[in-house]
Amino acid sequence: MKGRLVRTLALYGTIGSLVLTALATAPAGGATAPPGEPPAPMPQRIVFGRCAPVEHLPASVQCGKLAVPLDYARPKGKKITLTVSRIRATAPEERQGALVFNPGGPGASSMEFPLYGALPKWRRTARAYDFVGYAPRGVGRSAPLSCQDPQEFTKAPTDTQRYPTEAFKRQKVAEARAYAQGCARNAGADLPFYNSLNNARDLDMLRAALGEQKLTFMGASYGTYFGAVYATLFPGHIRRMIFDSVVNPDPRQIWYRNNLDQNVAFERRWGDWLRWVAGHHATYGLGTTPKAVQRSYDTAIQRVRRVPINGKIGPAQLQSAFLKTGYNDAYWPISAQSLSAYLHGNIKPMATQTLPKTTNAKAEENTNAVYTAVECNDASWPRDWETWDRDNTRVARTAPFETWDNAWMNLPCAFWPDRMESAEARLDAAVGRVASDASPVGAGDGLDGALDHATTTAVDEALRRRGPLDIRTAPGALPPVLLLAAERDAATPYTGAVELQRRLAGSTLVTERGAGTHGIALGANECVNRYTEAYLLRGEVPAHAASCAPRAEPVPNQQPQGAAK
Repeated sequence: MKGRLVRTLALYGTIGSLVLTALATAPAGGATAPPGEPPAPMPQRIVFGRCAPVEHLPASVQCGKLAVPLDYARPKGKKITLTVSRIRATAPEERQGALVFNPGGPGASSMEFPLYGALPKWRRTARAYDFVGYAPRGVGRSAPLSCQDPQEFTKAPTDTQRYPTEAFKRQKVAEARAYAQGCARNAGADLPFYNSLNNARDLDMLRAALGEQKLTFMGASYGTYFGAVYATLFPGHIRRMIFDSVVNPDPRQIWYRNNLDQNVAFERRWGDWLRWVAGHHATYGLGTTPKAVQRSYDTAIQRVRRVPINGKIGPAQLQSAFLKTGYNDAYWPISAQSLSAYLHGNIKPMATQTLPKTTNAKAEENTNAVYTAVECNDASWPRDWETWDRDNTRVARTAPFETWDNAWMNLPCAFWPDRMESAEARLDAAVGRVASDASPVGAGDGLDGALDHATTTAVDEALRRRGPLDIRTAPGALPPVLLLAAERDAATPYTGAVELQRRLAGSTLVTERGAGTHGIALGANECVNRYTEAYLLRGEVPAHAASCAPRAEPVPNQQPQGAAK
């Protein structure tokens, strides 16, 4: 036992050397596998059949499962299972393969994507492609993550403050710390493996399991980021790829700075809605200037703070509902109409639009847990509250609409568990047991396991701390890929599309000028749709960057048909 202890302590001292070696030999940005290499042994083909009732999908949709490694550095280790959905191409003689879609998040599922083929603007594409959706790792039934009791997560009413008091800040800091602890407690040692690198590797496993030699993929929002990670790791595995509403992939932006920039963009987009409502004062009676409409909204916030609608809709619930105006202008009329009705004594439209759906509590909490885990795992975040307080106070001076709510959503990353601290604590405890001979039987085996865990954790953590993957491809490495972006997009500011185009050699950017809807492929702009279809169906891209006139602004009292797109 003493000999084992001496050897173990000597090995313990080599962990730092292993970390240095990993840093010296790892690809830039922390990529742990050379581009083009398969992430794991070839998966078995997915066997599709009837979908589980819990998916709530019609009989026309087939479902299957895909087993992937939890940790791609240990492909023979623990496996997790992803759920997959499919509808075959509607014109088999025109079939070009499978089109895999990811709607973003992190934390969103595309299990319903096969149903898009029945929508008029998707039908031509559905003739040529199997529409394939899936729930990424952590989402839905794909090794689901949870950080908090869903009923606690969705409790209502709750408050939000555009300029928070110090007491409110202390409350939110405590909640963020507890949330991070809940993630670590529930996921345990699996938590670090929910990240964008593994999402990209899972996507390549899905490609292979579908029998596709090369991938045809459409990613929206966050889907553009791990799609770009995929393009960097596996450029030779791509057939066609659409990046719709593009995340800024600059490693310095992932994710803290991107969120600060997002706040500024949401303020501009909120101003677009205020201007539109003021222009329709005759319909809504909320004010003839943007400032007057803002005062109407502030009045509503104050009222629900005093007396929540139906006892459930407080300031945070109202703010969450009106945030949709920044994502899609199809929400503009219904938001203005419900605000007008509420201020004139009719609470029903506001309640219908805003009331939390308790039946969705589990899904909402799961989505947030995956979002938090991926973004916190992807990059280093400021660990001191003072930095968050300083930066968000500065941004909120000119962009108060969403800044602090966005900060609270991401603040658990300031308290994210340090993997090395827990691994070293485990090793110290094992060394202490061996040294004291407190539990001689099996103690050495426990010590070896703790040492192995600490060593691999040290290497993994050193790689992670190098920062996010440096997204870029060499000229000629990729086939033509298509980027789509709206100039006034709030969730993914337009500068992100420009940056990704610069990093992906040979990519082409199509811009919807003067518009701000998030997610523009095969939506309300026919010009954008023509470019999208030409690419998916014929592989055609514009010779140079192209642009489209903005979609028409919504008409007062118009219902938000297709607003989820």
